[in-house]
Amino acid sequence: MARPILLAVDDDVSVLEAVVQDLRRQYGAEYRVLRAASGQAALDTLGQLQSRQDPVALLLSDQRMPGMTGVEFLERARTLFPDARRVLLTAYADTEAAIRAINTARIHYYLNKPWDPPEERLYPVLTDLLDDWKAGYRPPFEGLRVLGSRWSLNDHKLRNFLSRNHVPYRWLDVASQPDAARLMEERQLEPDQLPAVIFPDGSVLPSADATTLAARVGLRTQAAEDFYDMVVVGGGPAGLGAAVYGASEGLKTLVIEPEAPGGQAGSTSRIENYLGFPTGITGADLGRRAHLQASRFGAEFVTQRATGLRLDGQYKFVQLADGREVSTHVVLLALGVQYRRLQIPGADRLAGRGIYYGAALVEAAACKDEEVFVVGGANSAGQAALHFAKYACKVTMLVRGPGLSATMSKYLIDEIERTSNIVLEAHTEVVEAEGTDRLEAIRLRGPEGERRIPATSLFVFIGAAPRTKWLPPEVMRDEKGFVLAGPDLHSHGKLPAEWKEPREPFLLETSAPGVFVAGDLRHGSVKRVASAVGEGSIAVQFVHQYLAGF
Repeated sequence: MARPILLAVDDDVSVLEAVVQDLRRQYGAEYRVLRAASGQAALDTLGQLQSRQDPVALLLSDQRMPGMTGVEFLERARTLFPDARRVLLTAYADTEAAIRAINTARIHYYLNKPWDPPEERLYPVLTDLLDDWKAGYRPPFEGLRVLGSRWSLNDHKLRNFLSRNHVPYRWLDVASQPDAARLMEERQLEPDQLPAVIFPDGSVLPSADATTLAARVGLRTQAAEDFYDMVVVGGGPAGLGAAVYGASEGLKTLVIEPEAPGGQAGSTSRIENYLGFPTGITGADLGRRAHLQASRFGAEFVTQRATGLRLDGQYKFVQLADGREVSTHVVLLALGVQYRRLQIPGADRLAGRGIYYGAALVEAAACKDEEVFVVGGANSAGQAALHFAKYACKVTMLVRGPGLSATMSKYLIDEIERTSNIVLEAHTEVVEAEGTDRLEAIRLRGPEGERRIPATSLFVFIGAAPRTKWLPPEVMRDEKGFVLAGPDLHSHGKLPAEWKEPREPFLLETSAPGVFVAGDLRHGSVKRVASAVGEGSIAVQFVHQYLAGF
């Protein structure tokens, strides 16, 4: 496979030579470094690379060039290589134009000249961008092939699992792709054995599910030790934040996550208001970065589901779906929440067969040139609508309220209003889903009464429900199932009878001493990624205080 390309563009020969030398010194072993002395020459080069199907990873362009500015070049280059990382090199006086270009040309970063020393001012930025590019780059395919049906719930779950764990795969729909039918015949597969996974070595896993597949693709499914200082249940932003801080501070840390690092946020198509990412970041990328960071500090991850919690004095035992247990001094509950289900006729039957809860990234490409319906008016619904608008001919947002201003961030509302193929229908709700093997139509109730409209894809983002039924009664919850902690345990100025310690509970400690909670699962939490990360990291401080009491 050809090495990916880094293209430097500058009309000043001395500056261009300096850029090229710095790039080759740091990245020459893995990338080809090319140069161009003008924006038009660079576009000509990109045209040739596109015709040869050569991968382009990064474009680094000076802003002040005659004939075509750097912003203009990067904007035009985006149509040729939309996934390449775009960096603008500017003088200090051009900083305002560079910031505007983040929105207009969707550049990923800008650097001020001079960039010396490159070890501090150039390489950290470019390495970060190239790592992002590599995470999304798909070279000539040599990975898993998944045979399945778009309208199968099990197929949807399997693809979602692989995508969120960044496992490369190629999906073949048996209903629409001749290659899929041919492979089924060659491998002697029956329809009831779908989804099936074909591995690079030719072996086949029929009736594949995430639990069976996890070990085959290299994910750890069993804990390496019997005892840990801290067990984190849930790999969303709160759990990942706790894993980073716990492991970096010397705690033997285990994270139990049944699906993929990132939790519910990991299925978000774009997070644009998280600190430090001016062009936004996908939930999957945020989860990938945090997982890598925690692993580097020594945190251990297992792909398992927690099914029970047993308390025995200062020891806690987390029971797993495979029947095993792990013991620990401290448990941090950070398993987040799940999207609420539609309580309408047909919704349960058609889940995964046209009705989806989240999962925008997995199904978006399959909705090309179709009309997509999004239920909900919060940020997650807005982000999904904008993502679908890249593929679907029309995206219709259905909200029960009068609009979006009370439930969605303004930056998302503004972007939705600028997107011509997104339509908002206020005071409207779905009252029925119709279809046999897949979703065929939905019935809506709105200001003009009820009406039936054809529909094949309905994505639902209507609030959150906690998953806490597996917890023991010692862990107190509110009437909705969210976990109480710290000051929220007081009722009429008194602690509950379940609290047996002579001290006050720590800020994020539940009614069971040594069991903490962080993130969306906590009663009264702020449902934002940054808040969840903050609570996860803060919880580790109280974990240390708890352990110091032994």
